[in-house]
This record gives sequence, C-alpha cells and structure tokens, in this order.
Amino acid sequence: MQIINKTNPWPQGWGDKTSIMGVINLTPDSFSDGGDLNSAKKVLDQVNQFLCNGADIIDLGAQSTRPGAEEVGPNVEIKRLIPYLKLIKSEYPDILISIDTFNSEVAYEALLNGANWINDITGGRRDKEILEVVSKFNCPFVITHSRGNSQNMNKLSKYDNLLSEVKLSLESLIKNALEKNISKKSIIIDPGIGFSKDLNQNLEILKNLDVFKNLKLPILIGASRKRFIGEILNEVNPKERDIGTLAVSCLCSQLHIDIVRVHNVKMNYQILKVADRIYRK
Repeated sequence: MQIINKTNPWPQGWGDKTSIMGVINLTPDSFSDGGDLNSAKKVLDQVNQFLCNGADIIDLGAQSTRPGAEEVGPNVEIKRLIPYLKLIKSEYPDILISIDTFNSEVAYEALLNGANWINDITGGRRDKEILEVVSKFNCPFVITHSRGNSQNMNKLSKYDNLLSEVKLSLESLIKNALEKNISKKSIIIDPGIGFSKDLNQNLEILKNLDVFKNLKLPILIGASRKRFIGEILNEVNPKERDIGTLAVSCLCSQLHIDIVRVHNVKMNYQILKVADRIYRK
C-alpha cells in the first residue's frame, strides 16, 4: 500500500513514472460505475483496494460528467461528497485525494475537509470562483479542455483545427488561473478525451500529445472506459473496455505522460509497471 506524506501534495515518484489516479464515483448515474459504491463499507473497500494495487491518488466525484447527465447542483454534490471524504481521510489520513468538481462551493468545502487536489473538467470555465478557491488553498489544479456541459457537449465537437483550438483553449484557461495567483507549479493540463470530441478527434489528440507537452506542464489523460474505446472494440458495456484502456496507458508511458485517470487500478498498475521499465527507465 502506498502512503503519501500529507505535507506534500504530489505522488511519490511524480515525474519519474506514469502516476495513477483511481476513479471513485459517488453518483448514481456515472457512465461506468454509477450506483456501485452506495455504502461506506463499499467506498472504503474500494479505496483500500486501489491503494493496495498501486493508486497514487484517489479522485472522488459526486456529480456525473457523462454526456447527458443532469447537474444536481453544489448542495447535493456537497451532501454526497463530504461525508465520504471525511470517512476516507479518517481511515487513510495521509493519502492524496482529488475532487472532481466544477463548482467553487464544492471545491472549498472539500479542501477545507482534507482534499488535496481539484480536478475541474471545465478548467474554471463554468465557475470562475473556483480559481480563487484553488489559489487560497495553493493546491494542485487539473485544467481540462471541454466545451459546453454534459447536456450539450456532444453537439459541440466541430473544430476547424482540433489540435490548435484545444491548445489555445488550454492556454487561455491557464492564463486565467495564473491571473488569480494560482502557481504555475500547481497546474496539470488535460486535453479532455471524450469531452466534446468524437472518436477520430480523441484519436487525433492521442496521436499528437506532443502538441500539449509543448505547454511545459504536467499532463493527465483520462481515457478510461470511454465511449471511443467502446466504438473501436464494439463494446457497449464500459466495464468491458479495460483492455482498450490499457492500450492508452501504454501510450502514455511511452510518451512520458505524467498521470492517467483510470477505473481499474490493478490492471493499469501492472501494465504501467512493465511499460515504464521499457520506456522510462
């Protein structure tokens, strides 16, 4: 089991390996595992399993961001999230916990109760006050490229030049964060696989990750079990897309991407253990 020094908000070996962010959805409607973790015991068991199998950071989400998901609002999100956050921190006080939210109120309450990172799929686009919260707590901040919201993102996948437009959008979001006194050392970027992008656009991003490495910031890739993998494999069930996810994780190791966000921690840890020995040692 990996235990992290709570005074340091970065995983052990950060930058020297492909770090793993394990996904825990506290929602009834997430695309892969919505409703699976509906008790304190199940959540703690999942956290323990992730830690024992190589997770570097746990990503908690209480608002589904799958296409078509309804937004529940910050009050419901806080009600779902904070009790589990407190419970996990009481059992594992030294682990790193990221909060998947675009609401500033949720981010504030989570950081106040022991969370370490904020992972905003809108990069501060939806609720600009989240930038002030991140600045106040001086915590790592994942800035993701996306368009619109869960209700309309699939209709917003038209680009004249995909790579250029995604990069320019990230640059703008980074600029906004820096203007709110968020340290550049705290920013991680995510090109937003699956967010307002179709199959071929997701593949184009993955084929050209060096474009985003030019921004000279750590990169997170969250491709786990997403629809484009299902389309390639002709696999409707997201839980049957782990093998396809591993192909992306191997690519990330080869390209020295900093972190992958995944649902099946054990499988990804095992494949990255080998891939990193090939590509990063």
